[in-house]
Amino acid sequence: GAGGSAQPFNTLADHEAWLERADEIPVLVAQMIQNMRGGMAQGLVQPRVLMERVVPQLDGLIAERAEDTLFWRPAAALEDKDGVSPQQRADLQQRYRSLIEERLMPAYAELRRFVAEEYLPASRESVGMSTLPGGEAWYAHRVAQSTTTDLTPAQIHAIGLDEVARIHARMRALAPALEVALGPEDPIGKLFEGVRAREDARFEDEADLLRQYRAFRESVDPLLPRLFDLQPQADFEIRPVEAFRAQAASAASYSAPSSDGSRPGVFYVNTYDIPARPRYSLESLYLHEATPGHHFQIGLQRELDDLPAFRRFGGETAFIEGWGLYAESLGEELGVYRDPLMLFGALEYELWRSIRLVVDTGLHAKGWSRQDVLDYMYANSPVQPTRAVSEAERFMAIPGQALAYKIGELRIRELRNLAEAELGEDFDVRGFHREVLKDGSVPLDVLEAKVRRWIEQQRG
Repeated sequence: GAGGSAQPFNTLADHEAWLERADEIPVLVAQMIQNMRGGMAQGLVQPRVLMERVVPQLDGLIAERAEDTLFWRPAAALEDKDGVSPQQRADLQQRYRSLIEERLMPAYAELRRFVAEEYLPASRESVGMSTLPGGEAWYAHRVAQSTTTDLTPAQIHAIGLDEVARIHARMRALAPALEVALGPEDPIGKLFEGVRAREDARFEDEADLLRQYRAFRESVDPLLPRLFDLQPQADFEIRPVEAFRAQAASAASYSAPSSDGSRPGVFYVNTYDIPARPRYSLESLYLHEATPGHHFQIGLQRELDDLPAFRRFGGETAFIEGWGLYAESLGEELGVYRDPLMLFGALEYELWRSIRLVVDTGLHAKGWSRQDVLDYMYANSPVQPTRAVSEAERFMAIPGQALAYKIGELRIRELRNLAEAELGEDFDVRGFHREVLKDGSVPLDVLEAKVRRWIEQQRG
């Protein structure tokens, strides 16, 4: 809606509901400050490097006049609403003004003062969880929650190192096809530089980017029935990320269709700063976000009317992102990635998810510093400094979350390998994919039990 988010502002009742809810924001802010004071007393505080980022973020929300704040957006949108009388509009805008200037701005100003003057001086120089009281056990718990498995941080670190080595080897083998001269002793970085320098590694402009994505959709759609006999009823569209959020948004994302099917799913492609969007990510990004990735899995989950709401609309990151990565890995089997450049792009994405296993566990279980993380990323991937820093700080801020992707994909792949080995000639790939998708997102251990039961039934 006009708020630029999931909060709708279509009717007067929507505005009323928001004004009432937003009036509680100061309560939330007061609770946050109280919780942070409790953390300070126990030595459970955030790394200073993260909190230094928060002050300018809060400054960006604070302004003297209501009209100069982000919170004025819905009020501004009232200008072109049909069916709202000039009197109603004036009344609502006055209420927005007093909400913003008398309630919200003082709350945010107090939060900013608290963070800058009290919390920052108490924040810590260290960056990993292991230095916190009970931090090791806490991180292990976060890992279990995120991956929905009983893998330990040490096991995940080892899996990450193995995957990075395996993917580097596949990438090196592509060097001749990519016309990059790479000796066995050369660092992998030489390959990344060679690929980036290629003329065909970039899009011309936004129109070119959208045209190529839409053309790829046309070519991949007819291939999907070979591997899938279960697809959502809802359709999806390919759209550029809206300008107001493009600078901070990721390269691509998927927005689910509405549960009644009135609004299609959307595969958003970021067209901000076209030179920074490598063309060789196109095929893997599409398979992940659209079909057979998030649109298949999340679209189907929304249509499971007999599931309770928390399962239709919620989900386990390890399953959801694991499926997205598994969908990328189907590219060769589907008959895309024919261009070695596109295969390289797919491997680069997979490499990034594997690097996350190494650095997240490095940071929180092995005592790595922020610089150790950056050094590892630069040595093993083509990441640029801006992205490397934001990723490193993401791992500090939400420990364990980044492990879900690769661990989920590996588990789905292991279960498929198991089913193929057990069923041999009788293995039906479409039946396997149907079994994985038909109940929506579940913890990986539940998925494993489900697939094992399915294998038994196929034997029966």
